[in-house]
Amino acid sequence: MKALVVYESMFGNTEQVARAIADGLRESVETESVEVSEAPKVPGPDVGLIVAGGPTHAFSMSRASTRADAITRGAQEGEQDFGLREWMDGLPSGHHTEKVATFDTRIQTMRHLPGSAAKGAAKEARRHGYESAEPAESFYVHDVDGPLLDGELDRARAWGRQLGAALGGSTAGR
Repeated sequence: MKALVVYESMFGNTEQVARAIADGLRESVETESVEVSEAPKVPGPDVGLIVAGGPTHAFSMSRASTRADAITRGAQEGEQDFGLREWMDGLPSGHHTEKVATFDTRIQTMRHLPGSAAKGAAKEARRHGYESAEPAESFYVHDVDGPLLDGELDRARAWGRQLGAALGGSTAGR
């Protein structure tokens, strides 16, 4: 059994969170972490958990227009035309044995506002027939371009450990 961590990142904060989650998962299960544009269109048969995350843009997953805005603001990562929304939309529909966990990064001042990339991704996963492994999780940044709040990477690693334990993996990762 393997975990696949797929992430979209524009300013590098979501990538840091994804890598920390993957580190936590690796304590109990083989884990691969991949940027969304390089993620497989269909997870392999050995994948038991998909962890998908991206930045919250306009209370949901990014779109081409919000990614363009991020690039205008100086984002050095990600692509304007393809992100988590498009990858999730391309997942096969039907009954799946893989479970999905979703996460996002969002500005600390948006902590209590409705909507997030993680919730949108979880909804899209359910629409495609995937069962949720855990409730959606948010990790916080100071401003649009970051940095992450103190302690968020430790919290991400702990969440990854929790996901790995719930998966029941016993094979150490690479």
